[in-house]
Amino acid sequence: MASDTGDSYDPVGNRILAALPDSAREYLRPHLEPTEWAAGDVLYRPGERIDAVHFPLIGVCSIVTDLEGPTVEVATVGDEGMVGLPVFLGVATATERALCQVPGRALRMDADRFRHEIALLDGQLQQALQRFTQSMFTQLARNAACIRGHRTHQRCARWLLMTADRMHSERFDLTQKFLAQMLAVRRSSVSEVAGALAADGCIRYSRGTITILDRARLRDHACSCYEVIRGTLDAALPPHADTTRHR
Repeated sequence: MASDTGDSYDPVGNRILAALPDSAREYLRPHLEPTEWAAGDVLYRPGERIDAVHFPLIGVCSIVTDLEGPTVEVATVGDEGMVGLPVFLGVATATERALCQVPGRALRMDADRFRHEIALLDGQLQQALQRFTQSMFTQLARNAACIRGHRTHQRCARWLLMTADRMHSERFDLTQKFLAQMLAVRRSSVSEVAGALAADGCIRYSRGTITILDRARLRDHACSCYEVIRGTLDAALPPHADTTRHR
């Protein structure tokens, strides 16, 4: 738990909360608890009641499905959204697992309080969440098609760009384990793909840290899903001007 509740935990740092009128956002503020995420932190598990929703400010959360063998990532959530979407959709129990992929910080709200506030805010929070839900449907559909239709290095470039967007930085920590889950490949394949992108001058990958060296070149490698998903997110919930400078 973080003790500093200053600007680093400003609700405007989350696109859903930023989309609300100032009065609504200030009304919610006392119910938003600052929290930090470490890599691997689990926010909810299949079959368990979701006791809180999280509005990320920076960092990336993975929604994963645990199959009989591998664990496969089906979606990611950053500062554009909320972790705990089933609660908004009226479902109390999780069917997938949500865990922190890239460390960061978020604002946490008790699930019962969230349900209460949804009913009180005269549709303002609902509308922002509906737009986010639609963008998640686009991401889920694209992810499913992307695994079948695009090459691994294209998907890797796309995921790295999306992670950089959510971290507001060209440098971030990302383990081979998580990158393998993101791409639905073996760790040996991750080394090959990351090595190829590094050899082309797009990135540097050292001791679990990714640094994007040439964003334009990396975008050339990425599949079309990056622009589609980012465009859908930006149309649904426009990013704050300060968060787009590195793009």
